Amino acid sequence: MSILDVLSAALLVTGAFFFITGTVGLARFPDLYCRLHAITKADNLGLGLTVLGLLFHARDGLEAFKLVLVWLFVLTASACVCFLVANDALSRERSSADEEA
Repeated sequence: MSILDVLSAALLVTGAFFFITGTVGLARFPDLYCRLHAITKADNLGLGLTVLGLLFHARDGLEAFKLVLVWLFVLTASACVCFLVANDALSRERSSADEEA
């Protein structure tokens, strides 16, 4: 077992830890905004560490490029979806407050 295999395994385990932490935060935090923060930050970091761990096993530069490209697409999509969900929740809170007034 080489040093790269050990480093790769450590990155994969750490990435899995952040995925689990984000899931626990999603289940335990009190409101939508805290949950969104937990799931987007932890999952993006978890995926980044997972991709970094997999890069050590990429056969060529094209495969490594594809892994990084997938991570960047997920990072962008996650940020956009988080913004849209938070913006929708905020507008619903404002409209319900206007109806009560």
